[in-house]
Amino acid sequence: MRNSTTKTMRSPAVNGDTEDLNQGDQASGWDPLTPTASPLDAIARAGAREMLQRALESEVQEFLDRHSDRVDSQGRRLVVRNGHLPPRELLTGVGPLELRQPRVRDKSANPGERVRFSSQILPPYLRKTKAIEELIPWLYLKGISTGDFSEALQALVGPSAVGLSANVVVRLKEQWTAEYEAWRKRDLSGEQFVYIWADGIYTNVRLEDEANSKQCLLVLMGATADGQKHLIAVTDGYRESKQSWMEVLVDLKNRGLSIDPKLAIGDGALGFWAALREVFPATQEQRCWVHKTANVLNKMPKSVQPRAKADLHEIWQAETREAAIKAFDHFLKKYGAKYDQACEILKKDRDVLLTFYDFPAEHWRHLRTTNPIESTFATIRLRHRRTKGNGTRQASLVMMFKLAQSAAKHWRKLNSPELILSLVEGKVFSDGVLQLTHAA
Repeated sequence: MRNSTTKTMRSPAVNGDTEDLNQGDQASGWDPLTPTASPLDAIARAGAREMLQRALESEVQEFLDRHSDRVDSQGRRLVVRNGHLPPRELLTGVGPLELRQPRVRDKSANPGERVRFSSQILPPYLRKTKAIEELIPWLYLKGISTGDFSEALQALVGPSAVGLSANVVVRLKEQWTAEYEAWRKRDLSGEQFVYIWADGIYTNVRLEDEANSKQCLLVLMGATADGQKHLIAVTDGYRESKQSWMEVLVDLKNRGLSIDPKLAIGDGALGFWAALREVFPATQEQRCWVHKTANVLNKMPKSVQPRAKADLHEIWQAETREAAIKAFDHFLKKYGAKYDQACEILKKDRDVLLTFYDFPAEHWRHLRTTNPIESTFATIRLRHRRTKGNGTRQASLVMMFKLAQSAAKHWRKLNSPELILSLVEGKVFSDGVLQLTHAA
C-alpha cells in the first residue's frame, strides 16, 4: 500500500490556487493541539493537503491542454477555468483535509457539444462516499490483496476501518458473489432498452493463470423508455470475440429481452457487431467517435494531430448529415495523400459513424461515444503496468459489478427522455428533428 500512496503523491504540481494551510486545518475542525496530534501530524496534514490540491490543479490543467484546440471564431478558448467548487472535506489517514476542486467551463454555444471535466484522482462516486462496499471493489481491482484491505481503507477513510479484518472482507465478497449470480440470471421479460452501449474492459488485475491472461470483461449498458440508464450485463469473454458477445446477447434474449434495441453504440471491435447482427438484426449501429478519433490520430504525426483532431470535430459536430458528409470528404481530401492509413481507418466506418443523425438531437451527446461505460470503469482499465496482486476471474466480475452498481446511483438520465417514446412508436427523425409527417 505504501507504494500506491507514494505514486498518488507524486502527481505533477502546477501553479494553482492554494489557500493557507493553517486555515484549512481550522476549517476542517482538526485541532493540532489535541493529545492525539503532534506537530509532526500537523506538518504531515499540511503537506498531504498541499500535494493533493496541486494534483487536482494539475489534472485540470492537463484537461484544458487536451481541449486547447476548441476555440471560437475569434480564436478564444472555449474550455476554460471557472473558479472552484465549494470546499469539501476528505477523510484520510492523517486526518480530514479540506480541498477545493477546480471548476471547468465549456462556453460552446451548443450544449450538445460541450465537454465535461470529471476528476480521475478518485471517481466522483467514490470521493463523495465513505461506504466500505463501494471502496472494496475499487481497491481489489487496483490489486490490493485481502490481507491489506484494512490498512488501505484506513489510509482512505481513517480509523473507522480499523475493525475490517480479512475475514470480514472475505464474507463480504461471498455475499456479493451471491448477489451477482442472482443479478446475472434475473428475468428480463417486459424490459426494453432503446439504446445500448457495449465495451470490453481490460483491467489491470493479473488473473490467476496464463490461460486467463487474454480474458476481457464485457459490459453492456442500456437506456429504457424513461431515459434512465441501467447496467444490463457484466461478464467475461475472450478478447471481445464474436462467440463471447454472442453468448452474452443470446443469454439476454433467452431471459426475456425480446425487443431489438433501436441503436447500439460501441467501438470498432468486430466481434460485438457480428454477434449483434445475428441476435438483434433490427438494431442500428453507431461507432464511438472517441475511439475512432484516437485510432485515426494514432496513424498521423504528432505535429499534425491537433489540426486533424479539429477537422474530425467538424464532422461529428456538424448540425446536419449533409454538413457532416462535406466535412468527412474534406478530411479525406486534405489528408488522404500523405496519411492514407489514417483515412482508411476513418473511411471504412463512414456510414455507421453518422447514424446518430437519425435520432433526436437532444440525445446526440449520449449516442456518439461509449462514455457512459468509459467514465464508469476509467480507473480500473488496463494501464501500462499491471498490478502486482493476483485476482480470480470470478472475483473480478463481482467487483466490476459492485463498482458499476455504485456508479449507477449517479448516472444521469438522457436529455429530453420524452422523445424516446417517439422512437418506440416508430416515428422518424432526420438530422435530429422529429418528422411528424413520416410516422411509421
